[in-house]
Amino acid sequence: MSVKGKTIVVQGAAVAVSKVGDEDYISLTDMARHKEDQEIDAVIFNWMSTHYTIDFLAVWEQVNNPDFKPMGFQGFKNSKSRLLVSPKRWVEATNAIGIFSRSGRYGGGTFAHRDIAFEFGTWLSAEFKYYLILEFQRLKESEQRQASVEWDLQRTLAKINYRIHTDAIKAHIIPLEVTKEQARFTYASEADLLNVALFGVTATQWRVANPDAGKKVNIRDEASLEQLIVLSNLESINALLIEQGLSQGERLVQLNRTAITQMKSLVDNSHIRRLAEDQDHRNAVEQLVALGGSDPLVEAAPRSRR
Repeated sequence: MSVKGKTIVVQGAAVAVSKVGDEDYISLTDMARHKEDQEIDAVIFNWMSTHYTIDFLAVWEQVNNPDFKPMGFQGFKNSKSRLLVSPKRWVEATNAIGIFSRSGRYGGGTFAHRDIAFEFGTWLSAEFKYYLILEFQRLKESEQRQASVEWDLQRTLAKINYRIHTDAIKAHIIPLEVTKEQARFTYASEADLLNVALFGVTATQWRVANPDAGKKVNIRDEASLEQLIVLSNLESINALLIEQGLSQGERLVQLNRTAITQMKSLVDNSHIRRLAEDQDHRNAVEQLVALGGSDPLVEAAPRSRR
């Protein structure tokens, strides 16, 4: 079981949040410390030893766990003696995945899927549950911002390097006292030099080949994450080549070789691939919301595992 953890602070208490696969599990052990007058294991045991709790756990497992054993649940449900359920007994009897225990002085304890942990929070106190949900939401928002920062970083670098690039053009290519039209033409020529080196076509050629694209969409708007990274690098390299006095033809050959080498390297880079997949997911969510759907990250209803 691959587990990665973070910590949130709920009413002054540190509560561990572990990522198991793509799902978040919250430490019931840390939450149980809210009941200061009771033993931690007893708090969890007493909560699980109620018919309402095992009914809720069974429903969650039936929705999310294809390997759930309902007969094990019925064994607890139909027991005529006092209901005695611990996390270990529940998992062994039902093959449950919504709750688990692990040993260890640091990071050990009983963990439950966030849906189940929120239900445990209700049993502890309404106030505690409210702040638990609040801090958990802050954690998820922080994770989303971090993912967005990684994506936005390359676009920011591209903008910065474009400024460096255009400054080099002004110093080494543009004659004195040029008109605005001449300046724009010079910039466009250098931009197309990079387009040909990386994409194989100029901006105009791309528009002709893509007549269905919007008027405000250009070749760089459709670039992949790998291409944006290489484009950022090409802009800096081109600025240095301009300072060295190389002609456009000479620079095009060198830039094209660099683009081929860097693209081959980036295509096989697993970290870049994950960033690209994350961006594709965010784009799909934005399109879904724009069409009137709901954002799966804030959806309130329990979801099946995928």
